[in-house]
Amino acid sequence: MKTEIDRNHDALIVVDMQNDFCPGGALAVNEGDQIIPTINRLIRLFNHVIFTRDWHPPDHISFSNAPRFVDKSWPKHCVANTSGAQLHPDLRIPKTALIINKGTHKNKEAYSGFQGTDLAEELKKGDVTRIFVCGLATDYCVKNTALDAVEAGFQTVVIEDAIRGVDIPRGSAIAAIEEMRRKGVQFVSSDELF
Repeated sequence: MKTEIDRNHDALIVVDMQNDFCPGGALAVNEGDQIIPTINRLIRLFNHVIFTRDWHPPDHISFSNAPRFVDKSWPKHCVANTSGAQLHPDLRIPKTALIINKGTHKNKEAYSGFQGTDLAEELKKGDVTRIFVCGLATDYCVKNTALDAVEAGFQTVVIEDAIRGVDIPRGSAIAAIEEMRRKGVQFVSSDELF
């Protein structure tokens, strides 16, 4: 089924498409960079485009020299103002795009683009009512951003061929998709959008 984008009231949130989450990065998502061409095509459909990015201090609470992953301890990644924290160079970032930094406080983790930011207010100021979400990683920041969007009152749609999961622990990406569906998030394929 085709879905028409309302350029005045729809927004695209591109979650954490940063160097450290792509192959060769400190916390690479398998094939994370493979969704960039799809994301670039999607960007052209929207007037409202938002990029979230982890922007951690060097001593962030989630960092561990011996990360266990399953308890949300991670290798050092996306440290503010480093090349790993930069958005992937192949992304076509519109000049009007809004960039939201998250996880900026030393003692607070933030998996959602809404957590500790003014994203909801910015979207409401722009008259946005429906949000389309893509990016990395399905089981963490995509899931939490989508669920917080629903909680904030936005109709929320995840673009299923423009996400990839860490899948740690194994099965967490599928479980995240199931949880999002249960909580009211819709899913579409990028070729259904025009």
